[in-house]
Amino acid sequence: MPPVDDEPRFTRRVRSKLRREAHDLLQPGPPSVQLMRPIGPEVPDDARVQEVLDLCMRVGEVLMSSGESVDETTAVMLRLAAASGLSAVDVDITFTSVTMCCHRGMAATPVTSMRLVQYRSLDLTRLLAVGRVIDRLEAGTVDVRTASTELADAVNARHPYPRWVATVGWAGLAASIAVLLGGGWITGLAAFGTTAVIDRVGRLLNRRNLPAFFQQIAGGALATGATVALFGLGAFPPGTRPSLVIAAAITVLLSGLSLVGSVQDAVTGYYVTAAGRGVEIALLSAGLLVGVVLGLRIGLEFAPPLEVAGELPTGAGRLWISLLAAGTAAASYALAGYAPVRSLLAAGAAGAAGFGTFSLLSQVAGVGPVPATGAAAVVVGLAAGLFRRGGGVPPLAITLAGITPLLPGFSVYRGFYQLAAEGGVLDGLVTMSLALGIGLALAAGVAFGDYLTRPNRRVASNSSDPAPEPGAA
Repeated sequence: MPPVDDEPRFTRRVRSKLRREAHDLLQPGPPSVQLMRPIGPEVPDDARVQEVLDLCMRVGEVLMSSGESVDETTAVMLRLAAASGLSAVDVDITFTSVTMCCHRGMAATPVTSMRLVQYRSLDLTRLLAVGRVIDRLEAGTVDVRTASTELADAVNARHPYPRWVATVGWAGLAASIAVLLGGGWITGLAAFGTTAVIDRVGRLLNRRNLPAFFQQIAGGALATGATVALFGLGAFPPGTRPSLVIAAAITVLLSGLSLVGSVQDAVTGYYVTAAGRGVEIALLSAGLLVGVVLGLRIGLEFAPPLEVAGELPTGAGRLWISLLAAGTAAASYALAGYAPVRSLLAAGAAGAAGFGTFSLLSQVAGVGPVPATGAAAVVVGLAAGLFRRGGGVPPLAITLAGITPLLPGFSVYRGFYQLAAEGGVLDGLVTMSLALGIGLALAAGVAFGDYLTRPNRRVASNSSDPAPEPGAA
C-alpha cells in the first residue's frame, strides 16, 4: 500500500489555526473599564462620608464623656456607620480623643477624622435622648441629617433640673450612706450639710478651671475639717459616730471616679484607655488622700482625736433600714446625675438589690467582703443589662447608681486615718489594699453582669467585597 502524503493535511491544520487566531485578534474584547474597577467597598461621595463620620464621632464623644466603656462606644459608632451606608470603617478611641477612618478602596483616599473628648457634668437625661436618636437612625425612621439635628438639640439642651437639685442629690447620697453605715439622724444631717457645702465649693472651683486633683484635695479637706470642727464644738451628742460623716463624704467623692469603665476597658482589650483612666483614678484618689490627711493633721491640733467608728451594725432589724438607705443612696445618685424621674425608682431598686445580696453573703453565708461585693456587683450588672433590653432607662444610671452603696468609703477613711493619725503605715496600707480589692471587685462584677445580658448585635463587616464561595481557591 503506497504511503499517504501527510503534507496537505498538516498544511490545512496550520492554515485553519492561523485563521482562528487572526479572527480572535480582530474581534473586540471585554471593556477595559472592568479592569480598572476599584478593589474594596463602594461608598458615597465625600460630603456624605463627612456627614456620617461627624455624626458618629459626636455620638462617641457623648458616650465617652458620660463614662461609657470603649467597647460599647466603638460598637455603637460602627453600627451607626453601617446603618448610614459606611461599612468599611475603623474606630480608634483613647482616653481623650476619638478617631474614625472610612476606607474607600484603591480608587479614592480614605477619609479620617478626629475629635477630642470634652468632659462635662454627667447628664443621664441627655444620654437617654442620645440613645433615642441612635435607635431611630438604626431603625431607619430618620436620615443622617435629621439625626444630626436631633443630636445637636439633645447635646445642647439645658439640664432637666435646676443645679440646686443636683446638690440635694449629692447631699442626700451622703446622708443615706451615713445611715447605711450605722449613723443616726444627727450624723445623716451633718453629712447632708457638709456634702452640700463641698458640692457648691467644687462648682465654684470648677468655674475657675481648677484641675480636678486640687478639687479633690479641697473636698477631702472640707469634709474632714468640717466634721472635726463640729466634733470639737460639741455638735455631736455622746454615742454618735461623727467619723461616718467623713466616710460618707469620701463615698460621694469616690462615686465620680470611672473605676467601672477602666476595668471594662482592660477586660475588653482597650489597654491604652484603661491605663489613662487608671492614672486618673490614682491621681484623684491621691488628691483625696492629701485632703483628708491634711484635714486630720490640722484638726488634731485644735480638737480631740476623731476615732474611727467600729464595725458596721448587723441584725435582721437593721437590714431593712440598710436596704432602705441603700435604695435612697442609689436614687440620690441618679438624681444628682440628672436622671429622668422614672429612672429613680429603678436605680433605687438596683442599689437595694445589690446591697441586699452583699449583706446576705457577708452576714449569713460568712463570705469575705471582696467576693461578696463582687457577687453583689454582678446583680447590679444584670439589672443594668435587663433595663438595657427594656429601654426607657439609661443602663449607665443603673450601673453607677447601683454600686454607690457598695463603694468602700468607710474602708478608705479607715486607711487614711491609720496613715495620718495613728502612724500605722503598715496597717493603713493593708486597709487601703482591701479598699482597692473591693473597688476592683465592684467594677469586674458589674462588667460581667452586663456582659451576660448584653444583646448580641451583629456589627457590619469592614469590607463589602463578597465572601469567597465554599471550595473556591
